[in-house]
Amino acid sequence: MARGSAGHGATGAMLADALREAILDGRYAPGERIRQDELAESHGISRLPVREALRMLESEGLVTVVANTGAWVSELSLAECEEMYRMRERLEPLLLGLNVPLLDEALIDRLAELAELMERTDDVEEFLRLDWEFHLSSVSVAPTSVLGDTVVSLWNRTQHYRRAVSRLFSAEGDRRIHYDHRLIVGALRGRDAVEAEQMLAAHVRRSRLELLQHPEVFSRR
Repeated sequence: MARGSAGHGATGAMLADALREAILDGRYAPGERIRQDELAESHGISRLPVREALRMLESEGLVTVVANTGAWVSELSLAECEEMYRMRERLEPLLLGLNVPLLDEALIDRLAELAELMERTDDVEEFLRLDWEFHLSSVSVAPTSVLGDTVVSLWNRTQHYRRAVSRLFSAEGDRRIHYDHRLIVGALRGRDAVEAEQMLAAHVRRSRLELLQHPEVFSRR
């Protein structure tokens, strides 16, 4: 029995990874129902690891499970999303500041390359992938027990809405986010943690204010 439970747990974890990626990539929309029987059939597994995977994603805030009813991709209201962005404005710069003295030149060079690639692309999905690497790799070096996981969780839970705001910036031809990226790289090269934190806080704030101007993004709620 223990061996079977371990097998279900490993299968559930792999399915959770695949579902998480699908949600973050936008293949599942907020509020969309996740049909457990279809998942079990398409992956050739029983419903038990599917339920385990959904429990994992529920603990991350990505899935909402209603007992005896079903599971849905979690949605955020405008107020909830604004609160999470405000948390990012405070916590992500703090985490970046801890990383500044630990970033090596090769990583800073990669960040500069990512900033340039983002500025060149007109593809929102490509931009999102590059932006993800830019921001999360810049805060991935310093060891933390809570802060790093919290920042990643906030990124994951707001991913759909960051996709929406990126489309808005692209449609409006707004280049300020690219200037922000350049300023952040410059501060990192100068090992100026205070400036890097200030630039990042302003960058996150810019996205939050853009979302507040477009409540239709949250019209499902």
